[in-house]
Amino acid sequence: MTSIEFSILVVRQAPSLKMYALHFTKDSDDANDLVQDTLLKAITYYNKFKEGTNLKGWLYTIMKNTFINNYRRLVKVNSIVTKTDEILPSNLLFSSASNYAEGKFIMEDINKSLGKISREYYTPFTMYYEGYKYHEIAEELSIPIGTVKTRIHVARKLLKVQLKDYSEGRPQKVVYED
Repeated sequence: MTSIEFSILVVRQAPSLKMYALHFTKDSDDANDLVQDTLLKAITYYNKFKEGTNLKGWLYTIMKNTFINNYRRLVKVNSIVTKTDEILPSNLLFSSASNYAEGKFIMEDINKSLGKISREYYTPFTMYYEGYKYHEIAEELSIPIGTVKTRIHVARKLLKVQLKDYSEGRPQKVVYED
């Protein structure tokens, strides 16, 4: 089946998708947006569709997942973005004025703590943090995968101890050096 033939089959499902979308959104305009997102994803990823599979079921799954992802994103944004003129003390944590400065100090503390960890723990931990998989780290460092997991675990514990004031919500002690 060509992508054009597939696109035609998908677009023909729009009316039933709209009814399904209304079930989620309870609003016609939002339902239309959800149907459009679903159709776009289905057509974009048509090569993922296996012929002989229930097309309507596949589209419903895409729609459900799209709705859930959009909902999670909306909840996350609404929990961070204040929509009132009054900023409550509980929302001051997210204030942009303090984030840059606080973030800079936090990163300095993290880097200092990382600098205190021995190289055997530091290297696997930072590689894992950068996105390497356990097996990739094991190959790169020529050590068993179990050793990689242990060293990353130990590094986390050491960092947790050194940065415990952050996890307990207490400000770091300021040390002035001459």
